[in-house]
Amino acid sequence: QVQLVESGGGLVQAGGSLRLSCAPSGRTFSRYVMGWFRQAPGKEREFVAAITWSGGTTYYADSVKGRFTISNAVNTLYLQMNGLKPEDTAVYYCAAKKSSPFTRAAGAYDSWGQGAQVTVSS
Repeated sequence: QVQLVESGGGLVQAGGSLRLSCAPSGRTFSRYVMGWFRQAPGKEREFVAAITWSGGTTYYADSVKGRFTISNAVNTLYLQMNGLKPEDTAVYYCAAKKSSPFTRAAGAYDSWGQGAQVTVSS
C-alpha cells in the first residue's frame, strides 16, 4: 500500500494561483495512475486531473482544462492551479491507482492523501 502525503493549498483571491504537491512513500509501480480529486461541501468527490506515472499521459476534467496542470517529477506529484475561481474551492485529494487504465471513478483508486483545503475568494 502506498502512502500519500499532500502539501500546499491555502487561501487565494480569484484569478490567483496555487500549487499542490503529493509525495508517495512505500512501493510504487511504473504502471500506477496518479490523480487529483476534489470535494466541496455538500457535493460528491469529483475527478480533477490524472497522469500515468511512467508515460506522463495526462487527463483533465473539462472544468479545469487550460487552467490546471498535473505533472510528476522526482517522485512527486504536482497540481499547478492557475486562474482560480471561487467554484474551485474544495478539499483536494491526491490518489493512486495501482494499475492502468485511467479512470475518473474515485472508487477505483486504492490510496488517498489526507486532503488539502483550497479556498478561492471572490
